Amino acid sequence: MLVMAAAFLAFACNAEDKPTPKTDKPMKTEDLSKLSKEELAKKLDKEAYYVCIMGGTEKPFQNKYWNNHEQGVYLDVISGKPLFASTHKFESGSGWPSFFDPIDKEEIQSIQDTTHGMVRTEVRAKTSGAHLGHVFDDGPKPTGLRYCINSAALRFIPVADLKKEGLEKLLPLFEEKK
Repeated sequence: MLVMAAAFLAFACNAEDKPTPKTDKPMKTEDLSKLSKEELAKKLDKEAYYVCIMGGTEKPFQNKYWNNHEQGVYLDVISGKPLFASTHKFESGSGWPSFFDPIDKEEIQSIQDTTHGMVRTEVRAKTSGAHLGHVFDDGPKPTGLRYCINSAALRFIPVADLKKEGLEKLLPLFEEKK
C-alpha cells in the first residue's frame, strides 16, 4: 500500500502544471469523471491531482478560494457538478473555503477518516470520487456544519456567468429573500 501511494505521488509530481487560460469567456465545464488516473494527471494541475486523487491537503491561507468573497457557485473540478454556493460560505478562520451546507447533499459522500491519529469525516464528490476535504460539527446555524474544502478540488463560476455555463437553475440561490 505504501509503495502504491509513493508511486502515485511520484506520478502526480511529474504531472505538468497547467496554466489557467486567460480569457473573458467562461470555459464550458468538461466532465472528466470517467477518465483514468493517468488521464486525469494530464488534465488537472499538480495541486488538483494531489488533492482530488491522492487525498492530499493544500496549504491553509495559500489557496485560491479561502478568501474569495465573490458571489457564485463552486463546482467539482473533475465532474463539473455544482457542490457549494457562496451564499453558504462563511469565514471559519481555518484558511480553507468553508461552507455550512452543500447545494446537493446527494453529491457529497461522507467517509470516516482515521489518518493522522485522529477521527474525522472526509467528504468526497459522489460523481467523480474526488477528495474534497472534511466536514466538522463546529459550523454556524442553521446546520452547525463546517465543510472545510480544498480550493484545488473546486472551480468557481461567478453569478454573472451561471447562465453562460448552463447553470441558470442555480440563480435562485442568489435572489434576495423577502
